[in-house]
Amino acid sequence: MNPADDERAIRELVEAWFTASQRGDTDTVLDLMTDDVVFMAPGQEPFGKAAFAQASAGMTGVKMQGSYDIRELQVVGDWAYLRNFIDLTITPPDGKAMHRSGYTLTLLRRGDDGRWRLSRDANLLAVSPPSAP
Repeated sequence: MNPADDERAIRELVEAWFTASQRGDTDTVLDLMTDDVVFMAPGQEPFGKAAFAQASAGMTGVKMQGSYDIRELQVVGDWAYLRNFIDLTITPPDGKAMHRSGYTLTLLRRGDDGRWRLSRDANLLAVSPPSAP
């Protein structure tokens, strides 16, 4: 792939992840990550794909709405990183919405099949007041 194709593929991955997350489509999200993925979030021990899948199973009925803005994206061979700003409202079945916003730093790896997948993710989203419309 050339750099423009790599960047487009990674942007499509981010959009697919965001769209699938909003639909509650965990299978699609799991397919967008490597088997050895590591997630880091404030106040938690790093966790992998199995823990992500287990946590997602407990999200039945949860609605997610929001937006993202990729602020930086660099491809270096079979690795890439992106810095992304995310603004997200999560509403559980009880209706008590929680707003989070902040940055993520994500490492992606191209697999033997040529597909980019999320490999490492540092999620710095924090609880915040909803943004003005």
